[in-house]
Amino acid sequence: MAFSTPCWRNPPADQPSGQADARSWLRRLAWWLVCCWWMTLTVAWAQPPQTPPVQLEELQVQRLDDGYYVNADMLLEWPSAVEEALIKGVPLHFVARVDILRERWYWTDKEVASASRYQRLAFHPLTRRWRLQVSNTPIGNAGAVLGQTFDTREEAMAAVERIFRWKIAEAAEIDADARHSVTLRFRVDQTQLPRPFQIGVIGQGDAGLSASRTLRLGGEPAK
Repeated sequence: MAFSTPCWRNPPADQPSGQADARSWLRRLAWWLVCCWWMTLTVAWAQPPQTPPVQLEELQVQRLDDGYYVNADMLLEWPSAVEEALIKGVPLHFVARVDILRERWYWTDKEVASASRYQRLAFHPLTRRWRLQVSNTPIGNAGAVLGQTFDTREEAMAAVERIFRWKIAEAAEIDADARHSVTLRFRVDQTQLPRPFQIGVIGQGDAGLSASRTLRLGGEPAK
């Protein structure tokens, strides 16, 4: 008696060839996507973290006979697209704000003084000079505006990055017997940028475009 074993060279009737090919293709696609995802993560982890464009490197608060003053140093580093926009005459606006809070153990801290400082940096292609305007009110509104001109970008940026002897409060506003914290916030005013720069050129919202630091009066870091 002879025996024979059935053998299919093609898929069974209940599994059409097209369906089998589709499943095989989907498995290969899924494997390829997983490999791409893993490679992306590996490259991202291998790269060092990017430095934010705005960094607040130093903050000091001085008490003099007539009031309280702030000294601060910032570090500003921009993408090449922002540098190109500056050279073409697009101005950058900066805002610094200081808040002084009296610490209260029985309630939330109380704001006893605040101050703001506005800067506008622009390059004038015709004169090839840099112009920096500084005011205690938004530039363009009524109020005193101080202006300086610089021959080089480096000189202009050094003036933006340095705050020296900025008066933030009168002596009578601060109770010498209470504890106070001082917070300085420095940011780029994105609302003053052309719309394409607000959306895509810097493209990271407030992240990286602002920096802040808090001290207790006397110089020690606040908790």
